[in-house]
Amino acid sequence: MEPLDLPPELRRKLTRQARAAGQSEIGLLEQLLDTTPAASLYVSAPVNALVEGLYREDTTIRDILQRGDFGLGTFNDLDGEMVVLDGTVYQLRSDGQAYAVTPDTRTPFACVTRFRPWSEEVIDTPLDHAGLLALFDRLIPSHNMLYAIRLDGVFDYVRTRSVPRQDAYRPLVEVAREQPEYEFEDVEGSMAGFWTPDFMQSVAVPGYHLHFVDAARQHGGHLLEARPRHIRIALQHIPRLDLGLPMTLDYLTADLSRDTRDDLDEAEH
Repeated sequence: MEPLDLPPELRRKLTRQARAAGQSEIGLLEQLLDTTPAASLYVSAPVNALVEGLYREDTTIRDILQRGDFGLGTFNDLDGEMVVLDGTVYQLRSDGQAYAVTPDTRTPFACVTRFRPWSEEVIDTPLDHAGLLALFDRLIPSHNMLYAIRLDGVFDYVRTRSVPRQDAYRPLVEVAREQPEYEFEDVEGSMAGFWTPDFMQSVAVPGYHLHFVDAARQHGGHLLEARPRHIRIALQHIPRLDLGLPMTLDYLTADLSRDTRDDLDEAEH
């Protein structure tokens, strides 16, 4: 069998764990990547519907929490950014503040999973944003799979945004051009998000997509930039995708055939 071609950090961790468990590296890797029912990503609606301005659906937060305890998304009328951590949902509105969410609150787009990380790394070296993304790239063994990513720790700098509440049908790229941004310095907090392969760009946001909330769970938003100082990164491989297709009239009659890649890239970054 050919040797495993893995990033050095992941290879060393795999070797240590395999020796401790008395297993081969291949055997342990197969166990870690086992496709259990819990290891699935639920996406409540295709992201290209959101990009085209479909901001109202019937999926409730109660529905979302039945599918996962970790993730992100938004709320009906594009009313803020969603962060789901440890089974609690936070609504981060365009004023940068966090608000309570009731189970009957509705969402047009959310991505959640049951977070059970199979890899954790503590990073004590300060990084700029490019360095953080490069670290993610080293920790992810294949960019053709889905991953859930959680960061907890202290950041020298974090920049976020949260789009203001909207009426339906206004394209997301137009809304994002008016988004208020917020900056935090020397802040402790958490990030929840996912890596999604480029070939899934009509289903979920491709690449790294993270939302931030501070340790007090009072401020945050969609991540634009981060410079971590001391963080713990937890990573989960997700081998299954469960996609919801809404049964609303707006969704059923919408034309979703347009290539929205450029609009989504501008809106997210």
